[in-house]
Amino acid sequence: MRPDSLQDKPLTVFQRRWKKFKTIKRGWYSFRLLLGLYLLSFLLPVLVNNKALVVSHGGELYFPAFEQLMPFMTSHHSAEELGVFDPRRPDRMMRGEANYRLAETQYEAADKGDWVLMPPYPFHPIENLLKEPGFEGRPPTTPDSTHWLGTDDRGRDVLARLVYGFRISITFALSVVGIAYLVGMSIGATLGFFGGRVDMFGQRMVEIWAALPFLYTVIIISSIISPSLWVLVGILSLFYWIGISFYMRGEFLREKAKDYVAAAISIGESRRSIMLKHILPNALTPIVTFAPFAIVGGISSLVSLDYLGFGLAPPTPSWGELMGQGLSNISAWHLVLFPMGALFGTLLMVVFIGEAVREAFDPKVFSRLR
Repeated sequence: MRPDSLQDKPLTVFQRRWKKFKTIKRGWYSFRLLLGLYLLSFLLPVLVNNKALVVSHGGELYFPAFEQLMPFMTSHHSAEELGVFDPRRPDRMMRGEANYRLAETQYEAADKGDWVLMPPYPFHPIENLLKEPGFEGRPPTTPDSTHWLGTDDRGRDVLARLVYGFRISITFALSVVGIAYLVGMSIGATLGFFGGRVDMFGQRMVEIWAALPFLYTVIIISSIISPSLWVLVGILSLFYWIGISFYMRGEFLREKAKDYVAAAISIGESRRSIMLKHILPNALTPIVTFAPFAIVGGISSLVSLDYLGFGLAPPTPSWGELMGQGLSNISAWHLVLFPMGALFGTLLMVVFIGEAVREAFDPKVFSRLR
């Protein structure tokens, strides 16, 4: 019988790096928390929403919040359909889409067997609450038992805007980094591997593109169209790939001069195989360790553009727009504290993850060539 130590399959380089990453508690717990919050954010339509989860009226059941998750289904039910009347004119039905919070109150008062099940936090990020029954004071209002983080200067719930803004910010940053890495790694690998004239002319083109003023480009596009999330992702991706290409070019220039590449060439490996199977895995370490910090840059870029007014079109939930409101209403402390705290906490967790990834992927500890 072979000893157990000899029967165990040795860990791959990635498995050893992943095991090392999990031992760095600050980065590991930040990764788990941030990933959990991001996955949870896709359930926001049933957690933070002004649409009811379930409505029972006249023996019929309606599922407005769940229908909102399914584009092919209608999630808008009229006030007349659900029997919701105008509280200012009890003899008339309300017009337009039903107010489910009001329907819940009226159903309870009528006590006819109808009922409404609302989400845990029954407010929507773009919902104006100025005409809501019970809304007191002029916006922005400070936190209370109904609006946990208060309302902004347009009477919208701050907590709802923060949590929806979190999902938008993370999605934006991940999309920009993903596209920028795909483009930048492809261009940088091509320039570094082939070298010579390809590298010389390619580098000049990259430098010319890098000289384009990013902020002016965004301002010009924003003045022509109202930028959506994916339009901004495309604009930032046009510039974010430049730095990645420099890193990848340098790694390919360094790695292609090593003996294992010469050995691959001598046995007749194709250029594509050498680039993808031999050089690329060994060139990924600095690229992977740079990724979390690129995500920090993506989130910061979106917040900055929204703060300056060149980002997402209103009334899209945005951390930068909330910070702009805080500057305009400096006495409204909740518009300063909560958006800044959300941004600080998110960026801090991403930085912790980046530090842990950088330490876990340190080539001096685990090397593919060792």
